Amino acid sequence: MVESNDSVSVDMETIYLGGKEHFVRTGRGPVSVIVYGDQDKPALVTYPDLALNHMSCFQGLFFCPEAASLLLHNFCIYHISPPGHELGAAAICPNDPVPSVDDLADQIIEVLNFFGLGAVMCMGVTAGAYILTLFATKYRERVLGLILVSPLCKSPSWTEWLFNKVMSNLLYFYGMCGLLKECLLQRYFSKDVRGGAEVPESDIVQACRRLLDERQGTNVFRFLQAINRRADITEGLKRLKCRTLIFVGENSPFHSEALHMTSKLDRRYSALVEVQACGSMVTEEQPHAMLIPMEYFLMGYGLYRPCQLSGSPRSPLSPSCISPELLSPESMGLKLKPIKTRVSLEA
Repeated sequence: MVESNDSVSVDMETIYLGGKEHFVRTGRGPVSVIVYGDQDKPALVTYPDLALNHMSCFQGLFFCPEAASLLLHNFCIYHISPPGHELGAAAICPNDPVPSVDDLADQIIEVLNFFGLGAVMCMGVTAGAYILTLFATKYRERVLGLILVSPLCKSPSWTEWLFNKVMSNLLYFYGMCGLLKECLLQRYFSKDVRGGAEVPESDIVQACRRLLDERQGTNVFRFLQAINRRADITEGLKRLKCRTLIFVGENSPFHSEALHMTSKLDRRYSALVEVQACGSMVTEEQPHAMLIPMEYFLMGYGLYRPCQLSGSPRSPLSPSCISPELLSPESMGLKLKPIKTRVSLEA
């Protein structure tokens, strides 16, 4: 077990499906981090959307053999859960202060420091994408790149604020009730996979529904409060110099948010991938659509899929291994052009 200091410590470690779960005590409360892979490799930090954790938000992507080959070959994965969103989490005491989005972003720097990590790659979905983007604006030297799925960057619109208030009231009075879960599934998935009177609900939605049953309503309520009080960080985007790859489903409620964010980022360092016939959670609904754009994105750092390598695997993401040519604006503009993907895997 890693030695702890006064401000950050591990309370417990457990082995879960090949990963080790660490409970890291930060100055803003404990946080669950599940680590997969070789810790000598570069770090990929993930952060899920509201009411989700790594199992319900990223398992579709990591269960996709090609994506798992690409990511696990080149990275050690650090899945950070929002407070109280980890598997088997107990209800957080109602008297504990509700963390702000800044508190959640600051937790990440403490987690990185605990594990002795330098600059990391980040992958987040919707609310998690906002937290990681905020983290990147506050600690620019600690972020090598951002992979964002249906991201947020503005303060809530009136429509989103009202929808969130409805969910907050449901959580406060009824907990994780059926209506609340339907609201969340509408946030995550397109209508095609949610089904209807004549179309059955897809397996991924059924699996997500079962995982939502395990969430503690009070814990989800706290994260929702933080996200509903978020500030507009558009101005901070202009100072980002790390590469950014954005995915958004064309049927996502946050489609316009993603387009707005893309328009504010430096085009030399960013790309947008719109996934057709998909909702917000591309990682679960259309994970194959992420594979080729991610492969090109990571090639800019000198990373390649295993089939392209001879000999033993390597992970040349550390700054000393990145050639100046790969970091040039010309290279970025060439490798990351805005594209659209289709549902068909042949597209």
